Amino acid sequence: MDDASTIFDTAFWMTSGGIVVLLLLSAFFSGSETALTAASRGKLRSQADKGSPGAVRALKITEDNERLIGSVLLGNNLVNILAASLATALFTKIFGESGVAWATLVMTLLVLIFAEVLPKTYAITNSETAAAMVSGPIAIVVLVFAPVVTAVRALVRGMLKLFGVETDPDSHILSVNEEIAGALALGHEEGVVHKEQRDRLLGALDLSERDVEEIMLHRSEIEMINADDAPEAIISQCLRSPHTRLPVYRDEPENIVGVMHAKDLLRAVDKTLRGKDRASRDLSGFDIMDVVRRPYFVPETTALDDQMRQFLRLHTHFALVVDEYGALQGLITLEDILEEIVGEITDEFDVAEIHALKPESDGSYAVDGAMTIRDLNRMADWSLPDDEANTVAGLVIHEAQSIPTVGQVFSFHGFRFEVVERHQNRLTKLKVRPL
Repeated sequence: MDDASTIFDTAFWMTSGGIVVLLLLSAFFSGSETALTAASRGKLRSQADKGSPGAVRALKITEDNERLIGSVLLGNNLVNILAASLATALFTKIFGESGVAWATLVMTLLVLIFAEVLPKTYAITNSETAAAMVSGPIAIVVLVFAPVVTAVRALVRGMLKLFGVETDPDSHILSVNEEIAGALALGHEEGVVHKEQRDRLLGALDLSERDVEEIMLHRSEIEMINADDAPEAIISQCLRSPHTRLPVYRDEPENIVGVMHAKDLLRAVDKTLRGKDRASRDLSGFDIMDVVRRPYFVPETTALDDQMRQFLRLHTHFALVVDEYGALQGLITLEDILEEIVGEITDEFDVAEIHALKPESDGSYAVDGAMTIRDLNRMADWSLPDDEANTVAGLVIHEAQSIPTVGQVFSFHGFRFEVVERHQNRLTKLKVRPL
């Protein structure tokens, strides 16, 4: 070991100062990487729209995350390795052969505290602000290191290809919808997002993933008008019905010839009974086909968001759903699609139904077999799968691979299902409880 006069010379202080500068650069690169990857692009876009030049630069350089991370890691490794090398030389000069161990210990602590934990903690806490601040220098770093990073990327992809791993630089690991859904689920778990808010937002996001057949009213439950009925019978049926629009068929229910709107019927009856050109004050000559509108048919595989756009474009709220063979399967309205977002919509003319789930003494819930799995999951905050069936009864039949009888009990997906009522081949009531 040399004496103090030769150890603490100008070279010592220059080397020490160089290590401090390199640690500061390492902290800058570490914090920049965390800030730019953790910053919300939505918040950065909002700041950019308000005139923040830093946010504009941050958005631009984060468009290519692979190039950004490659440049930052390259800079970070350069300064860390150089700082470790200088520290080794410095401590070796002071302590001799044991200086390597001392350099390793000291630099590990300095890098961990001042170049990793401290800057990254700040960057995570103030990600958008930090991203805007460092965007300028990082943009220069990315530009300077671009040739090296490009070569490294080509080398890495070539090596991965040898192992059968294909990389797509333009692909995104998560879609925007998945990112939003994940954020909503996390926010609900942390108590930041209420269940109702989560359900509404997730309902809007899921419209593109769900088809018309999943929420349509099945043909067995559709109320129809027979075009051959007497005018008085048709008017009485319309007055009794809670619906404004009713399909009109002739000869058989599959043969839909039109859709009648209650207002059109009211105007036609008023014209017949009180109009200037009335022949008599009775409805004997009234023809329902004079007031029906042309039916609007849609395929059962149409996505809900596409169907909603079609409703808005055509200025209609009512469509009949058919399968690939043209056979009637059900009907769907704009209200049905909106209910997937905001929940059940009722008015003073809707048939009163009990939708609230109330647990029984054994913790089970009485569920209508026709209730959709999605509605049950939303009400009870469960996660029953709806890939193979749309309704609770359909799920039980799918899992049982048969039509169960009353009293049969099944356990699957972490729940217990008991068949309570059955009408012909339909399961009309079940008891469900988590296991």
